[in-house]
Amino acid sequence: MAAAAAVDHPVEDVPAMTDPDRPRRPLGPAVRWAGRLLCWSLAAALATAAVDITVSPHTGWWHTVWPLPWYLTCASAAAWAALRAREKSAGGGRDPLTEKGIHTEWDQAA
Repeated sequence: MAAAAAVDHPVEDVPAMTDPDRPRRPLGPAVRWAGRLLCWSLAAALATAAVDITVSPHTGWWHTVWPLPWYLTCASAAAWAALRAREKSAGGGRDPLTEKGIHTEWDQAA
């Protein structure tokens, strides 16, 4: 019971994702999808590089296919960087929780 009384801010004070006062981030989904594409294309690129080094396929199409995930990785990294920079310049990169000073209480506790 004492631990519950020591909490200054109950969970209700933290704004929910559906809070109407929370700022909208119109580029948020595009940034997330570009980031996911970047991660998955990098994983595919590393997998194809591992197959190329260990198995060394001698098919004619393999030498054309295995670098494609690397090209996709470069393109998705550029797309993610551009979208993220645009999101931050539009003000979507700010975290409303740190602006309200909720996280600053941890500094005072230390």
